[in-house]
Amino acid sequence: MSKHEESGTNRTVDRTDRFVARAVDFICSEAKAAVTDRAAFRLSLCGGGTPAGVYRGLAKVADFPWDKTVVTFGDERCYPPDHERSNYRMAKEAFLDEVALPDDQIVRMQGELGAERAAQACEVDLRSRAEESGEAIFAHDLVLLGMGDDGHTASLFPETPALSETERWVTGNYVPKFDEHRITFTYPLINAARRVCFLVNGKAKRPIYEAIFAGDGNHFPAAHIAPASGQQTWIIGN
Repeated sequence: MSKHEESGTNRTVDRTDRFVARAVDFICSEAKAAVTDRAAFRLSLCGGGTPAGVYRGLAKVADFPWDKTVVTFGDERCYPPDHERSNYRMAKEAFLDEVALPDDQIVRMQGELGAERAAQACEVDLRSRAEESGEAIFAHDLVLLGMGDDGHTASLFPETPALSETERWVTGNYVPKFDEHRITFTYPLINAARRVCFLVNGKAKRPIYEAIFAGDGNHFPAAHIAPASGQQTWIIGN
């Protein structure tokens, strides 16, 4: 395992042969620190195949502060929650059912409503929670993100309208690559997080993240994840 913090940035890169274990340990550490500092832990989940093993590992952590955890989703497809392509269903089967998180501690993107209605409903929920806490924006303690082979993250795909959104926290986004609409967190919401963690496993995406680290990948949406006052971590499986 190698871990280093890049000079001049708030980015830490952690390359490991123990991807799932390292990710689980990292999330647990962030959760305990948040609960100690603020008596709550706000966690945003990513979808796709990479994090499923991590979520299953979290379910086995005996002392995880689930009673103080609020879970959100960084993006979602426009399907009902029991659909096989639903990010919510993946998380539910991987760990949410096992840890029995109450519904009021889960902010689900309701993909069955369609992209725009689901985005609006999710943003209303987040704004309400932020207002209750006296915040200008809902600041996650930890946002988990994946990255696609085109450099997308959440459902922020190259050359799509959501990339230029500066006001909304959650938006619908048409993705020509798949000819479908998605629901996604926007840069303003993601970059308000105290910490963002990319989970990237395997070597196929190495040219993309190495270009981002070198400052040559600004055309990739993932390159524009830059928490305003927080930290960015990359856990990369070898």
